Amino acid sequence: MPEKAHPTMKLKTIEIDGVTYAAVQDGKPVFTDDTGKDVAFDAPGTIGTITRLNGEAKSHREGKEAAERALKAFEGITDPAAAIKALETVGSLDQKKLIDAGEVEKVKAEIAKGYEEKLAAANKRGDDFEGQLYGEKIGGSFARSKFIAEKVAIPADFLQAKFGGNFKIEDGQVVAYGPDKNKIYSRAKPGEVAGFDEALELLVDAHPTRDSILKGDIRPGGGAQNNGGGGGKRTITRAEFDALPPSDRMKAATASDVSIVD
Repeated sequence: MPEKAHPTMKLKTIEIDGVTYAAVQDGKPVFTDDTGKDVAFDAPGTIGTITRLNGEAKSHREGKEAAERALKAFEGITDPAAAIKALETVGSLDQKKLIDAGEVEKVKAEIAKGYEEKLAAANKRGDDFEGQLYGEKIGGSFARSKFIAEKVAIPADFLQAKFGGNFKIEDGQVVAYGPDKNKIYSRAKPGEVAGFDEALELLVDAHPTRDSILKGDIRPGGGAQNNGGGGGKRTITRAEFDALPPSDRMKAATASDVSIVD
């Protein structure tokens, strides 16, 4: 699969009294990407990311060299399966000194059964913990999202039902993936994965039903309502939306021909 072309970034400038200055936001120079969106460039953060990635590359190289040194101890073994079988045979011979030959396999089966039961219990506890972690990290992110509170017209749980599957927990952090199954990276901090709100905003912005998800005052066109004309889009108020049955609210929230306004 060919790699995607990196977006172009152009420094945004302003002119004051005939002198051109770089536009600055929160102490950071502002760049405009090829979609026309302004992004404040975090230079110190980018340098830190590059330093971290260089360190990770060194760690991977050292790990590879350590693995290669460890493998040297097994040089000369051309048939691993035969070597393992030989070790098992020797182990059985040692056990026969204490247990009759016919009992060896029975003892092994009992040991394996106990191990499998403990492993199953441990896996279940791990799955339960993972479910709780997912609910807290991802569900909590939707519930506490500033982007949802300020810009989204539908309830957070409806939005989670639509986009929750795009988020995963990796190394204890919430990471977003796009429809192409690739991680969503930050525009403001190149090399870093996007934070929850930035990633969710990008997912919503690219979705075909974005106009029915976002509040009217931030949609293209300044949030002008359409009550019958111009392509058949209909508008309902927040009160009307809240009065609908749950199934009808879900349909209205995801329909491309419905706008929800306050």
